[in-house]
Amino acid sequence: MDKLFLHDFGVHMIIGVYDWERTTPQSVKLDLEIGLPESCRAGQSDNIKDAINYAEVAEHIRNYIAAHEFHLIEALAEQIATLILRDFHAPWVSVSATKPAVVRGVGRLGITIERSAY
Repeated sequence: MDKLFLHDFGVHMIIGVYDWERTTPQSVKLDLEIGLPESCRAGQSDNIKDAINYAEVAEHIRNYIAAHEFHLIEALAEQIATLILRDFHAPWVSVSATKPAVVRGVGRLGITIERSAY
């Protein structure tokens, strides 16, 4: 399966379960790998109309995050995966989401999930 990726995709957002986390936006980093549908012919056609457009994916995710609230990084990753599968017709997606850790001695914490449309 061919995959496109967006790594080190940064967003600022309110996320967390503690009251103090919900007062200031945090830097969240996303790493996405998106499986390409078999019908994707961008490699042969060299035409953006035949591709999943990276810029559209990034803008779609930013707009979604701006319109929704999240407490858990797990829920954020799950919603982004659902969005990509549904709105970009990807057969498979991997989403990693990390944020500054609230656990002593840990720099960042996060999750990686993989989902498929089947």
